[in-house]
This record gives sequence, C-alpha cells and structure tokens, in this order.
Amino acid sequence: MNDFKVDWTAAGFDQLRRKVRDVSLPALPQENGWSYGCDPAYLRSFLDFWADEFSLDACVRELNRFPQIMARVDDLDIHAIHVIGEARGTNPLLLLHGWPGSVVEFRDVIEPLAFPSRFGGSASDAFDLVIPSLPGFGFSAKPASPIGARTTAGIMNTLMQQLGYDRYLAQGGDWGSGIAAWLGIEHRAAVKGIHLNYVLVHPDAQPQTDEEREWKTKVERTQQTLGAYAQLQGSKPASLAYAMHDNPAAQAAWILERFHDWSDRRERSFEEIFPKERLLANILVYLMNDAFASSTNFYLGSWMEGVRQMPSGHTVDVPTAVTCYPDPRMPAPPQSWVRKGYDLRRWNVAPQGGHFAAMEAPAFFVEDLRGWLNDSRR
Repeated sequence: MNDFKVDWTAAGFDQLRRKVRDVSLPALPQENGWSYGCDPAYLRSFLDFWADEFSLDACVRELNRFPQIMARVDDLDIHAIHVIGEARGTNPLLLLHGWPGSVVEFRDVIEPLAFPSRFGGSASDAFDLVIPSLPGFGFSAKPASPIGARTTAGIMNTLMQQLGYDRYLAQGGDWGSGIAAWLGIEHRAAVKGIHLNYVLVHPDAQPQTDEEREWKTKVERTQQTLGAYAQLQGSKPASLAYAMHDNPAAQAAWILERFHDWSDRRERSFEEIFPKERLLANILVYLMNDAFASSTNFYLGSWMEGVRQMPSGHTVDVPTAVTCYPDPRMPAPPQSWVRKGYDLRRWNVAPQGGHFAAMEAPAFFVEDLRGWLNDSRR
C-alpha cells in the first residue's frame, strides 16, 4: 500500500483541450434543449469553459486536498481517499460512488464528516473515511474482464481489512448502493450497518400491496424514459466505447446528460446545482485515466453477476438505513418492499437533492449520516 497523489501533466490536458477546441458538433434543434439528450447550447458553453477558463492546477490541488492511497487488492490497484477523522478510527465509513460519478462527488462532505467539531458538531461523531475509486473507474486499475457490484463488494471488504478496519459502516448511491447491499449479504460479519440513498438490489419477492405494485409500474416507466443508456452499457458496452474513444466532447455530453436528468431541479437550475468546474473535474477523472470504457463495463459485469436481485433465500441481514431523495432516476420504494429484503432500522426523506446526493445536498447528507451513526449506537 502506497501513498498516492494525482499528477496530471499539462501536456496531457492540453491535448484534450485542443480536441475540445477543434470539435465539430452536429446540427441539432436548439429550441428543444435537453429533450433529445445533452442540450447543444449548454454543451457549447461547457466546452468553451473547458477550452478557455478551466484551471488544471486548481483542479489537481483540490483532488489532492485529502490523503490518498493505492492498495493492491486481488491483483488490482485500488485507489482511495483515506481520511482519519478526529475520533481516530472509532467509526470507519466506506463511501461508495457509482456511474457516472467518482470520488469528486464527496468533496464537500469529507471535512464535515471527518472533523465535525470544525462545523459545530461533536468530535465523537467523526468518521474515518475510505472513499475508493471503483475498479475500472478513475484512478483504480481496470479489470481484465467485466466485473460488477458483487465482486466489487469482496474487493472493498478486503480493502477495509487491509486498512485495519475489521468492522465498518458502508454508504452508497447508484452502484455504490448495490455494493453496500452485497457487503450486507456476503460479508455481513465485517459490516456494522449500511446506508443507502438508492435501493438497487431488490428482494427476492413480488409486489403484493397496491402501493408496491404502483411503485413497480413507476420503476418500469422510468426505465423506459431514462434507462436506455443502462441497457446499452449492460449489453454492448464495446460498441459505445468505439464511439466515445478519443472524443472528449462526446464523453462529456454522455455524462452531462445523466447529471442533468437525474438532478433535483424543482427549485434550482442545473447550473446552480452543479458548477461547471465540479462537473468537469468529475469528467476529467474519466478522461485523464482513460476510464470511460472500463467504467461502462461495470454494467455488463453486474448483469453477468445478477446483482440487482437477491439470491433466493438471501437477505441483507445487517442494520440498514434508507434515505429517499427526490431522485428522478428512480422512484423511492415503499418501506414494505424494502423490509422484504433488508433489516430496515432507519427511514428518512430528504427535502431536496437528486441522484448525486452528496453533491446536490451536502449539508443534509452530512446531517443524515450523523443521525444514522447516532441511531446505530442505541
């Protein structure tokens, strides 16, 4: 295990910037905005910001603000931010991102979670934080063949053991919630509890109440309107990789569409929720590490592993907390449905924030996790 720092060269970034400046965008109906995909006007402004205003040095300084490690796990180099909080190892917490997120998602919550006394909280509420780049994502190594959330749960458990955390908590959204659930299914001896802001792994059961059936219908409808990308990435990711390779503008458009469509824009505009600098930092974690293709392989790997359905007779038997954000990507399930497969101990409803909870509503995210920690002590 070694210390790690992001060391992106200006030459590599300038090569990307030249491609961005030279890009030729297709002629699309401007008046339809985001209706057909990434808004052409927004994408043009985003690429102009990238070409003329974005500071690579500032981005790298921010990425290196917290300690990082590179650990060897199952023949893969796994990158992680590792922050020892002021409680000094009392509450180890594994924070898990998904696609198209990265460790950048957690930038605003790291310090309040690790050092709460600096923000009006109690030092006893501090977490030790382990925030990994998933295999094939960001700074972590690329698996030789697709793996999914079930295999990754084993990798994450080994990482936590290597760091000296025999027992720990896990929190996740998107694929991170799937990894957390599989930790609770197959590595429960090491997991004190899990917190989900997205229920990805479903119980081995059928909807029985009107509320459950109505929710299932909403899920199917949402898959029709917002899930086409997942069908492609989970079946033919290589075809997408050919189209995206060596095309930073196309990769940016593909990722930006998800951030737009999955965010809670009821009270704030997309630009208010996500500054361009933050979105581009997240996109560069993919581009500068050539991780677009390997990250989308995670969908195929997860399909092959059957991660979205609990095996017959299996449940998540560790204490589970679920927080329902107004996430356009996935309607929140009824509590009755979650209880069919999870040991549900805490249920919370967020007033604001969509799919990328820690980015969209960092103050609530921190408060919620502190509440979860205090509940787990009772």
